[in-house]
Amino acid sequence: MSDSPRLPTGPDSLAAENQALRAEVRHLRAQQAAPPDAEAPSQARFRTVFENSPLGQKIITADLTIRQANRAVVHMLGFTRTDELVGRKIREFAHPDFQADWQELQQRLWEHQLPAFTLETCLVRADGSSFWCQVHSVLFPDADGELGYTILEDISARKSLEAKLKRLYDAQETILQLATHDLKAPIAQIELLADLLQREVASRESPDGPPPPEMVHYFALIQHACAHATGLLDDVLYVGDLDAQGLAKQPTDLNAYLAARLEGHRLLAEEKGIALALAVPAESVYAALHPDKFGRVLDNLLGNALKFTPAGGTITLGLRARAGRARIRVQDTGIGIPGKLHAQLFDKFNPTRRAGLHGETTTGLGLFIAKQIVELHGGHIWLESREQEGTTFFVELP
Repeated sequence: MSDSPRLPTGPDSLAAENQALRAEVRHLRAQQAAPPDAEAPSQARFRTVFENSPLGQKIITADLTIRQANRAVVHMLGFTRTDELVGRKIREFAHPDFQADWQELQQRLWEHQLPAFTLETCLVRADGSSFWCQVHSVLFPDADGELGYTILEDISARKSLEAKLKRLYDAQETILQLATHDLKAPIAQIELLADLLQREVASRESPDGPPPPEMVHYFALIQHACAHATGLLDDVLYVGDLDAQGLAKQPTDLNAYLAARLEGHRLLAEEKGIALALAVPAESVYAALHPDKFGRVLDNLLGNALKFTPAGGTITLGLRARAGRARIRVQDTGIGIPGKLHAQLFDKFNPTRRAGLHGETTTGLGLFIAKQIVELHGGHIWLESREQEGTTFFVELP
């Protein structure tokens, strides 16, 4: 006779087995129901943020149909109820001149699969009025396909302020240009009269000998002040012209162009005892540029080098082709530029500007103008310099 336990048999055992199976099913169903229950609080938080956000928020499908919208979007578009927007395409509210913006958003997100896209566009309210809106849209997966979560911000006030500031800037620029142009004439007359008086005094024979040295000095100061004022006015006019005009560029042989431009500085270099050198490759290097305006870049860089290079020094105008681009350098053996000044050198009316070795003054606009011209050519300008070791300016052109 066996001592092993006996398994229940008969109707009681079958009922017990059914009861165990039912318990297992209930357990499995509870496990399956757990994830939605766990996600419920986060879904509630999202809905609270979505509904109460002061920014317009909506969810759109791939064909730009509005699936969900919060109260801010409803009010922004001039409606009163959410159901007035849900099911309609956002293109229905696009200004006729800005329909292409939404086509671009659709392509960028759903066709090009960018994770996010931002644009500024114009929308039309229910009453027919329009407003500027900044749109941020993010692509996210959903059971029914990828959807776009979009935030809309009314930026009409900012756009209005930008337009007012632009009108104010344009008006001030026009006044400055007119005043600058009108000031050149009287300054030129003062300079001419000072020159005539200086010649008249020098030509007169006086029993007391030549004119007093202080008189000659005063005339020189007047001419110097006039030249400085004229240079400043020319720079201001040039900045205005850069802001208003484009550049008509043409293919240019830089080897010949640099050689010709360097010659214009040779006389002043000889007077200061500075050697000028040209270092160009044997084969010509070409770049598309506006000859007159780009010449201003070289004149400014070479002029600065002449101001800060002592007698006996050398200024080299170099050129080479590098990775399909032309690189120009203006290298001097002058006094160099302190590192703390490098960051501000290309600023308008550079506050760190210095007088030259012979007292030459500067308007503080030369390097700013050079940078603007280089960038209008699609190029880049930078420098390397250490005190008492010279300075090299580099200009790279496509």
